[in-house]
Amino acid sequence: MSNKTTITTDDLPTKPDNDSRLWNRGGISDSVSARRRRSLATYNQNVGVHTSVIRPTEDIFNANDPQLKDDILAIIMQYLSDEGYHASQSVLYDEANVKWKEREERTIEVKRLRKAILDGDWQEAEKLCTKPLVKNHRSFLYSVYKQQYLEYIDRREIQKAFTFLNKRLKPLEHLQTKPNEFKDMCYLLTTKSIPEVQSFRNWEGIMSARENLVDQLQNMLDFETADRNGSRYIPPHRLLTLLRQSVAYQIEFSRYHPKIAPAVNSLLEDYTSFVIPNAVGATLSGHKGNVKCVEFIGDEGRTAVSGSSDNTLRIWDVESAECLDVLEGHQSRIWDVSATQHGDYIASASGDGLVKIWSLKDTKASCTNTLHGHSGDVYSVKYHPNEDHVVSGGYDKTVRMFDVNTGAIVKTFQGHQLAVTKTIFNPLGNLVISGSKDNTIKFWDIVSGLCIRTISSHLGEVTSVEMNSSGTLLLSSSKDNSNRLWDVRMVKPLRKLKGHQNTSKNFIRSNFADNNLIVGGSDDGIVYIWDQETGEVLQKLRGHNGVAYEANWNSKQGMLASCSDDQTVKIWKYDESVPMNL
Repeated sequence: MSNKTTITTDDLPTKPDNDSRLWNRGGISDSVSARRRRSLATYNQNVGVHTSVIRPTEDIFNANDPQLKDDILAIIMQYLSDEGYHASQSVLYDEANVKWKEREERTIEVKRLRKAILDGDWQEAEKLCTKPLVKNHRSFLYSVYKQQYLEYIDRREIQKAFTFLNKRLKPLEHLQTKPNEFKDMCYLLTTKSIPEVQSFRNWEGIMSARENLVDQLQNMLDFETADRNGSRYIPPHRLLTLLRQSVAYQIEFSRYHPKIAPAVNSLLEDYTSFVIPNAVGATLSGHKGNVKCVEFIGDEGRTAVSGSSDNTLRIWDVESAECLDVLEGHQSRIWDVSATQHGDYIASASGDGLVKIWSLKDTKASCTNTLHGHSGDVYSVKYHPNEDHVVSGGYDKTVRMFDVNTGAIVKTFQGHQLAVTKTIFNPLGNLVISGSKDNTIKFWDIVSGLCIRTISSHLGEVTSVEMNSSGTLLLSSSKDNSNRLWDVRMVKPLRKLKGHQNTSKNFIRSNFADNNLIVGGSDDGIVYIWDQETGEVLQKLRGHNGVAYEANWNSKQGMLASCSDDQTVKIWKYDESVPMNL
């Protein structure tokens, strides 16, 4: 583990005003001034990836284990009780045990037994002791019999006491609570008062003894039901403790360690610290032609896939820069790639008119299906959120949706006047969005296949479209030298991002980075990073020796990847020794 730099309170940044929010995800808000964003690098330290770490996989524990399910329910009920949600706790308790009727009957029986003991109604008490309530608690039955016997002695009903001793207590002699208790009970038959014998020195009379017996009953029931009521010892605030441990784990194993402990205010997403990269961390070399596309594989992003004009795809370890596999099978250049969320499959779009599906489940990747239907180059492919379908677009001006398992064309969307350069789904998966060389962006309903909206504001070919994770913002790139941010609901432009070059025959593409920044390539070989709130260029990453086609960000790894005409993929990181390049 790397040593962490410590800083004093004098080194802390000034507290942001109410409109400023810290630049971290996983609950930490995301909008601050560009100046403050640039300064964030000062307060994070690059410790790299932890290669030997136990991953939070399903085999950590069996979620179907009944005992663990009980633990989870007990922890939730403890939290509900702590927060005052007593009605909800009762509903959960009853729903989890499905024992409402039993519980009601049990409560009634407890009241009856308590009353019988206090009233000295031993016939009723003995009858209730045969119920499930205390049936298996022979020691309590012994205590009930002992109380009856002592009351016979106290009232000097010696003959009844003698008979009761032999009939009821003798069979339970092994349950005596003191070594000589049964012997002392026998001796009571000859004494004048109960306190005369050692075992009953503290006898204070019949009513006091009955009250003690009721207390014994309550203690027994409390102990018996502790497990079910969630009071089997659970450390205080157990749920909050586990959540804090989880967030601490995420912070500890993030690539950039915050030098100041962050205050996480949402648990709906994993924590990821963000530092704007400023240097090349690794160069991935091996392709024999320009690299048209790159994407991190799966949410974890420990590997990446690139597609090239050498007709191959390559799988890379982004930490070691090692090429793990070469995927061959296409007969022409690879224009686009898309990976599933779990990183077990990849789809590739090629100039040979085909879309191929590749399985990464084994050590060696294999092609599991080839999707036919396009005539001419296929420029784009993207997985549907359900991962059973992909959408593609190409030179033939069509957008097609395929079933990846059967290879069947599920829907064809027609309406563009020129080649389709990029196709995606919205996060809900009910719309397809496509960009085209005809300067338009179209929204398609996947059920009806109809175009429900067209944006025609760009003055040049649209080279890419992307949507943020909430589906509220659309990002488009065009050969009019601009990337544009759109409000999807109002279908209006929010701002234009400029500074890069996108006018030549290349497909220059841009992407969201953590929904806060925008990253993209440029004809001048520079990778640009923009502030999506202001449109300001925050960083220019120089390192490629040719056109930078695309840039992609992975939140889990805190990494930026870009691909270029120089036949390489570059992984970018933050280096404290390199100044921010603006």
